Amino acid sequence: MSTSVSRGTSPVPPARQPRLTVLSGPSGVGKSTVVAHMRKAHPEVWLSVSCTTRKPRPGEQEGVQYFFVDDEQFDKLIANGELLEWAEFAGNRYGTPRKAVLDRLEAGEPVLLEIDLQGARQVRETMPEAQLVFLAPPSWDELVRRLTGRGTESPEVIERRLAAAKVELAAESEFDTTLVNTSVEDVARELLALLR
Repeated sequence: MSTSVSRGTSPVPPARQPRLTVLSGPSGVGKSTVVAHMRKAHPEVWLSVSCTTRKPRPGEQEGVQYFFVDDEQFDKLIANGELLEWAEFAGNRYGTPRKAVLDRLEAGEPVLLEIDLQGARQVRETMPEAQLVFLAPPSWDELVRRLTGRGTESPEVIERRLAAAKVELAAESEFDTTLVNTSVEDVARELLALLR
């Protein structure tokens, strides 16, 4: 019995092209907390900053959490095709500037988007190679506790968020991976591994 040995140079595998990673999940599940924790330890992870028509919450800064725009500016972004995705949620619109995302990917950097279900579905249509990650709460009761405990929204807005959360939880199967937010540290570590 003989074994064959291949001679010559073995092909070098191509460098892995970074892909867009989308983190989504119901409102109140802790997406922002997980991303902030991960980026504190790994500031090199580039998070796309969305624009929104919503008013800033206390402590939010222009260009850090969001780019705050009015309805007319948002309409122009849509009309000019400058948004990778956009959605309306709880009476406000949110969108991801397209150019910044594509520039970072072309530069070989992994890109993270933290967006809602509508936006994740739009990204799946326009960039099917994107990796969609669903952040799930440990339980429905825990999600309700987080949403009502914020104290920044009216009862009507909370009701809308809870109704939307039921729809969003039902869409989990549309995602490539699910992470359950039982521990911010653990989920941040798992998300970082997926980005790399």
